[in-house]
Amino acid sequence: MNAYAAERHGEIASTATKPSSDEVTLASAQPAAVLPHTGQGRTPMTDSLRVIGSRRYGTLSPLRYPGGKAALAGFFADIIDILGIKDARYIEPYAGGVGAGIALLREGIVQHLVVNDIDPAVHAFWKSVVGNNAEFVEMVASTPLTIDEWQRQRDVYRSRDERDALRLGFAFFFLNRTNRSGILNAGVIGGQRQEGKYKIDARFNRLTLVERLTAIGALADRITVSDLDGRTVIQQYSHDDRSFMYIDPPYVQAGSQLYLNAFDGRDHKALSTIVNSVESAHWLMTYDTAPLIEKLYRNQFQCRLELTYSARYPGQAEELLVASPSVARAIKSLQTTSAMAGATSA
Repeated sequence: MNAYAAERHGEIASTATKPSSDEVTLASAQPAAVLPHTGQGRTPMTDSLRVIGSRRYGTLSPLRYPGGKAALAGFFADIIDILGIKDARYIEPYAGGVGAGIALLREGIVQHLVVNDIDPAVHAFWKSVVGNNAEFVEMVASTPLTIDEWQRQRDVYRSRDERDALRLGFAFFFLNRTNRSGILNAGVIGGQRQEGKYKIDARFNRLTLVERLTAIGALADRITVSDLDGRTVIQQYSHDDRSFMYIDPPYVQAGSQLYLNAFDGRDHKALSTIVNSVESAHWLMTYDTAPLIEKLYRNQFQCRLELTYSARYPGQAEELLVASPSVARAIKSLQTTSAMAGATSA
């Protein structure tokens, strides 16, 4: 399969020379709002956009998140470039590891990063890393990696005491780095008796983590941290032409296992009401492929997101990508360029 590689940033795999029923070119002349999607009485959506994740920026987030989207940084950079946004702001209303945002900020592709999360522990972490970087780094460098310490940090995390943001934020970070898959309600790596193949320190490389955290501290004057409802943040930046919003809310399936502030059906519907009302904004959303979500965003551009790291090998299209009209046009432009490149090289 031929692939289009943007000169500076990410890659989108071309389907020009090897189309299949599950991969269709999005370079359609149809308006974004009426491209194929699932709705009542419609054939289930099979359109898939293959994005080749870019490793050129490295891993910059200090957090571990299942399904993290740091590899999409190049894809986001290409979209921002096509949109022609100057002095761009990158907004995450539901912050996770923010790996893509950190990469875009460090590379100068965006000039400001907004990290928002209503979860007290997540907010405390980012607030501490940005506002008390030296103290946080010292804690990372000196805190012992033992089961006794893990139990202490778990107690701090469970207390949810927001009066000491540094203490709560570090507890969140400690558990994220020492728990299985970074999931906060999972057990410690290696088990309580540390009899497993991997031990509590398996994902806690102090030197690497200190480097990542220190790098974020150097960018602190260009990072805003908030603890608002994600819907409020979306509304706040929806009229700002310089803002690119990446919306990655709690998912429908397995949400309660991964998020303390998991959404129920009412929350998903409430979010869709806000997002569907700001079509003029530059936003891109990823979700799990639940029928509820496809229905809620049936009037928006939708496709399966297939994230891979090689043009030769397919990824798994397990997530849904939804985009505003302006971002959908940018995606189609990238796909058109990809198809042209594929036809030229065929």
